[in-house]
Parts: sequence; C-alpha cells; structure tokens
Amino acid sequence: MNPSNEHLSYPIGHAQLPDGPLAPAARKALIQQIVELPAHVAATSTIVGGEGLERPYRPGGWNGRQVIHHLADSHMNCYFRFRLALTEENPTVRPYDEQAWAELPDVAATPITVSLTLLEALHTRWVILLQHLSEEQWQRTFYHPGTKRDFTLDQALAMYAWHGNHHLAHLKLLLPQESA
Repeated sequence: MNPSNEHLSYPIGHAQLPDGPLAPAARKALIQQIVELPAHVAATSTIVGGEGLERPYRPGGWNGRQVIHHLADSHMNCYFRFRLALTEENPTVRPYDEQAWAELPDVAATPITVSLTLLEALHTRWVILLQHLSEEQWQRTFYHPGTKRDFTLDQALAMYAWHGNHHLAHLKLLLPQESA
C-alpha cells in the first residue's frame, strides 16, 4: 500500500481488539454500533448517489457499490462465525477472498438496495443474538486460519463494529464536497 494513501485506506485507523473480556458497558456500545450501521450506510449511500457509488474511494480501491455489497458479505460471514463459535468448540472458520468476491458479476449487476436490505435484516437478527449472550458465551472462540489465531466473541464484536465504521468512512469519502 502506498503510505500516502494510508488515511484513505484506514480513515478511522486500524482495529483495536480487547485483550480480555469487555465490560458490559463497552460491549453495549459496540452492539449499538452494529444496530446503527445499516441506517448510516443507507443514508450515506443516498447522499453519495448512484454515480458517486461507481467511483473508488481511493486509487486502486473498491467503488462504493463494492463496499456496500462487501459489508453484507462480510457481516454474513461474521454472523455465521458467531453461531459456529456458540455451537462448536473453537471451530475453524473459513476465510474467503474478499477481492475476488468484490469482482463477482452479481456485485455490478445487483442494486445496492438488495444488500442494504440484507444488511438491515442481518443486523436485526445478529443483534438479537448478541443481546442474549451470557458472559461465558462472549468468551467462546473460533480459529481463523488466515490470521492464525483464535478470536473470542468479544474480540469479534469489536472487530466487526470497527469493520462497519471503517467501510462507512470509505463511503463518506465519496460524499460530494458540500455534504462531507
């Protein structure tokens, strides 16, 4: 990555994962970010507009349409990872090639409203699950072979709250200057 594009690649900085269990208030705040993300993405995409969503947020980066479809793809994967971790002992989750997924023909052919609706429904279901986990369940883990490490569900929550805001910030980079 070009160092001069670091602020465009990571406009909110890199994810910070907790070393231990989250405090209930911190967890609640992260869950609230998951709750709010679909509405923020929908509102931002409306302001950016159709033509704006066809532009990349940085040189060599995805366009806004790809970002929106990626959010739905990625958060579906995370939801399944939570469910696996809750029903199996430290399952190994399957990584996927995000770039290849972003280049599949359905990304260009599917209206963003489909992924916005999917993201809203998915987050509704995911949040219901998150709100019903016990302290013990938050410490359940899954193994990610791409990063070669275990993640607790607390850490996954922090990662995906950041992930949603990270890509929301990418979409905001596409806002018309008078709206930014």
